[in-house]
Amino acid sequence: MLLRLLALTALLCTLALPLAAPASADELLCLSPHEAAAMALYPQLQRQAVLASERRDAAWAALKTPDDVQQWVSSRRQFFLEQLGPLPARTPLNARTVRTIQADGYKIECVIFDSQPGHRITANLYLPAAAGPVPAVVVSSGHSRTAKTADYNQRFALQMVRLGMAALCFDPIGQGERSQVLNDQHGPEHEGTTTEHFLVGVGSILVGRNTATYRLHDAMRAVDYVCSRSEIDPQRIGFTGCSGGGTMTSYVMALDERIACAAPACYISTFRRLIETIGPQDAEQNIFGQVAFGLDHPDYLLLRAPKPTLISSTTQDFFDIDGSWQAFRQAKRTWGILGYPERVDLVEMAGTHGVQPQNLATIGHWFQRWLLQSDRAVPIETFAARKEQELLCTEQGQVLLLQGEKSVFDLNAAVAAELAQQRQQKFAARTAAQLQQTIRDVLKLRPSDQRQPPVMEDRGRVIRTGYHIDRLVLKTDQGHLIPGLTWHPPVPSDEAYLYLHDAGKTGAGQPGGAIEKLVQAGFAVVSVDLRNQGELQSGSSSPLLTDWKTFYLAYLLGDSLVAKRVEDVLNSADFVAYYQKPRQQPRRVHLVAEGQSGIVALHAAALHPELFASVTLKQTPASWTSIVGSSSPAGQLDSTVHGVLRYWDLPDLESLVSGLKRSE
Repeated sequence: MLLRLLALTALLCTLALPLAAPASADELLCLSPHEAAAMALYPQLQRQAVLASERRDAAWAALKTPDDVQQWVSSRRQFFLEQLGPLPARTPLNARTVRTIQADGYKIECVIFDSQPGHRITANLYLPAAAGPVPAVVVSSGHSRTAKTADYNQRFALQMVRLGMAALCFDPIGQGERSQVLNDQHGPEHEGTTTEHFLVGVGSILVGRNTATYRLHDAMRAVDYVCSRSEIDPQRIGFTGCSGGGTMTSYVMALDERIACAAPACYISTFRRLIETIGPQDAEQNIFGQVAFGLDHPDYLLLRAPKPTLISSTTQDFFDIDGSWQAFRQAKRTWGILGYPERVDLVEMAGTHGVQPQNLATIGHWFQRWLLQSDRAVPIETFAARKEQELLCTEQGQVLLLQGEKSVFDLNAAVAAELAQQRQQKFAARTAAQLQQTIRDVLKLRPSDQRQPPVMEDRGRVIRTGYHIDRLVLKTDQGHLIPGLTWHPPVPSDEAYLYLHDAGKTGAGQPGGAIEKLVQAGFAVVSVDLRNQGELQSGSSSPLLTDWKTFYLAYLLGDSLVAKRVEDVLNSADFVAYYQKPRQQPRRVHLVAEGQSGIVALHAAALHPELFASVTLKQTPASWTSIVGSSSPAGQLDSTVHGVLRYWDLPDLESLVSGLKRSE
């Protein structure tokens, strides 16, 4: 297969092969449809997530006493905060009101205040014409481009004002006046608001944070702001929001003790139902390792038990309604254990994703009951929304155009710089063996003596002009199948190449391409599909965000695609080095990797430098630190590892690899 240095007759037969057209994509397939389906990563991760959810639910079912509940809550709150972290420091708000709109029975203040120094929040504060401090409800926007000024967010605020409560609608990062990436016309670069959240997530993950870290901190600063106002009673604070705002409501109500009453809308379900239906969602909705640990949607409710909490749902929502009821059942039973079952409820109305009129009236009634101590009926009302322009807080419509404004990319870059200094101090005397062990620990990789060599299966041959391609499958000791190709010259050198490409085993295999040039130089070349590449691709992928659903499902399980792909590279390198060779005399293997695959290659070579005679990286990032501050980290998401910059950066690995070359 790899080196068919047989008899002269066999060589002559090879040289006599007829000229042929380039192989088609189908001719280079190695797996049967059944095998490809069985090896698809996303369904494998789904099954792992279901098992983890079952373990979590069984553990929850064992809660019997208030002490049981307290222990459950304490462990999950600690885990939640650690995975976010840490949250930024609370600094002065430096709040200012830039404009006031007088209306019938209330006024709207357009305000700006600091989330962090140089990182500002734009918001609208609705204040009723009432004497004495009043309750306030903070409204977190869903994923709408106009954010605080979106009609449904205005309706939330107007409903509260009508009932005699203040309301604050604020812009999340990436939305409204807080776009983090602007185009040449000073407008949002990306149409989708979730796109910015995903891009923020790349750098956040690398420094051990999450898009949720910044979103949650902003939401808590919004609570800080309403509590700072003399017109508002800081002991009577509510929080609500729909969709992505429901996510943020869930997080804030779970972690901020000041939230006396909460109503997450169109979000609460269970991870099992989410993963069985639409799969992982926006970047901040996925906390590293939470499914594996057992932090589920119902836990956002349980972490605040027994404070008043209303789940608002719609029957046809893509956040599965059966999951909503399962979460509610767990909450109702838990509140009952604590002696307050009346303080948690659920409203379901027919309709798709969004707050229906009766949902809104019920949410208003819930806040009225617990913040105003009134149970009078709240009818469905019609609220007229104002135009976006009326409610803007900045002159040019974007905070990034304010002097001295820092984006989240800037904030992450500052964290990355701090981590670089900490690494330099903490690991100054770290040996190669210690770094290699750290890599194994963080990526959860087995040492080499616990990994058996893969078994190769021949899947046929394709003829090309002057050489042939042997199709193969490597079966690992854990049952994974790695499809690969051996590009075979008539008389191969005893040295060989392992070639990695982001597009998989055929990515550099076009006629006249990099692999063919190596073959023409007399080298056998093995190319493979790493996990979720080529024949192993299990979901849709984009050049900007990669296959984010598969990435985030692994992320929820505390895993990474980098780790799985490093294992694939080591198995493939073992095959190349030892095929038809004694274990004591491996052939020299040259590793070449293009694009993001170079990150995987670098890790494999750093862990086992003895396997590789040389390593060549083409168009591979020079460091993760340089990616953190980029506002357009295209194609980088599935090459991230949570919190990795606490321990190493790519240049740290290069010192372990001999014969390393980089090229553009």
